[in-house]
Amino acid sequence: MRRILVIGSPGAGKSTLAADIARLTGLPLIHLDQHYWRSGWTEPRQEDWLDKVRQLIAGDRWIMDGNYGGSLRLRLSRADTVVHLDLPAWLCVTRILRRIVGSWRKVRPDMAEGCPEQFRAEFILYAATFRIHRRERVMRMLDGFTGRIIPLKSAAEVRSFLASLDHSG
Repeated sequence: MRRILVIGSPGAGKSTLAADIARLTGLPLIHLDQHYWRSGWTEPRQEDWLDKVRQLIAGDRWIMDGNYGGSLRLRLSRADTVVHLDLPAWLCVTRILRRIVGSWRKVRPDMAEGCPEQFRAEFILYAATFRIHRRERVMRMLDGFTGRIIPLKSAAEVRSFLASLDHSG
């Protein structure tokens, strides 16, 4: 595992898992949210974003978390491993609500500067319906992937996966 993508629903724990994998493997950590968003939650132009993704995936070793479906095929072209967090919607929404309360109006370490935590009902709805509306599209994109896919469907499976990487004791 030299180039790992961590994907899944909002609230699934992508950023946390990616940071844990980086800590255990020494791989450089890339949070896509830090590179995508501009101050004030402003989105980049699509061409600029894809140029940025090309720069980010050019490295020989990395772990990258985030969805951004419009760039997934590009990222898959360089990745050798995909960790797919496929957790229940209720858990993802609960985690998002907890995150909002705990980080209200603060910029999280995995987020871009100038993008403080906020409550957006449409984002909660997106997370709640992610498995219904987005999962199939993601699975189709993964069909042609020739690397290793690691599906994780529960918090217990995430813990077990991390334990398999922890060779320190």
